[in-house]
Amino acid sequence: MNTSFAQMKTQRKKFDELNAQLQKLSSNSTERSYGDDRVWKPEVDKAGNGYAVIRFLPASENEDMPFIRLWDHGFNGPGGWYIEKSLTSIGLQDPVSEYNSSLWNSGVDSDKEIARKQKRRLKYYSNIYVVKDSANPSNEGKVFLFQYGKKIFDKLNEAMNPQFEDETPVNPFDFWEGANFNLKIRNVEGYRNYDRSDFSSAGPLLNDDEELERIWKSQYSLQELVDPKNFKSYDELKAKLYRVLGLDGGKHAPKTTAEDDEPAVMDFKPRFKEAAASEPKRDDSSPPWDDDDDDSLSFFKKLAED
Repeated sequence: MNTSFAQMKTQRKKFDELNAQLQKLSSNSTERSYGDDRVWKPEVDKAGNGYAVIRFLPASENEDMPFIRLWDHGFNGPGGWYIEKSLTSIGLQDPVSEYNSSLWNSGVDSDKEIARKQKRRLKYYSNIYVVKDSANPSNEGKVFLFQYGKKIFDKLNEAMNPQFEDETPVNPFDFWEGANFNLKIRNVEGYRNYDRSDFSSAGPLLNDDEELERIWKSQYSLQELVDPKNFKSYDELKAKLYRVLGLDGGKHAPKTTAEDDEPAVMDFKPRFKEAAASEPKRDDSSPPWDDDDDDSLSFFKKLAED
């Protein structure tokens, strides 16, 4: 057995420490999916129902936590689509958040409605092992990145912090004492609903430490998703925001290029206000217009399909 894996097994993240981080994110309460084979997405039938069994995996080698949180924006205006990760994901001020703040504080109801349309969307990412995927059996036994929303995050939180005295706390990210997650998807009023999803009884993923080590070493880096180098700069995002919304006559923004692959659809006229100019600052706030609802795929279904 590899030394680092053996060390992970004996000194794996303490339940209290992991739970504290999960609670921190829960109380504070994103990145487009890559569109490549690293990201697993459950399939649904024509009725919008789906089922799969997955296992949330522990933190990858040299990383501290088995999940990360990301915010993004997805909206359109006269200048096309704005679909970008928010710099608030890495604790920096983001131009859309600044602009939304100016709208929200204007005292005009129509401005608040625009801010809601442009709100941040919350996403989480974890490594998972696919136990059962009837729609795509070739995925079974493989490791993927999994993007999920607040409702599934709440299921993880509930597993670690059960409501009732007769329920035992479970670390769902543990190889040996975790539990499989039964992902049950229903179509409720046109949106994906995960309310019936639940955890099986706790137990080891596999009774083979060598295979578990192989799985562990095949996990993807979550910290890569929040590496600042993978975010556009404040100035780049501001320029695109100005172009999309037609702010300031568009003189701050370059012309649209072939790299901007979002469809241009004009379905509302924003109030053309100048967003407050400032240097990027730390931002850990959660404004009132933010979206803490479930899977952003559902949200985006009415925009362009995430």
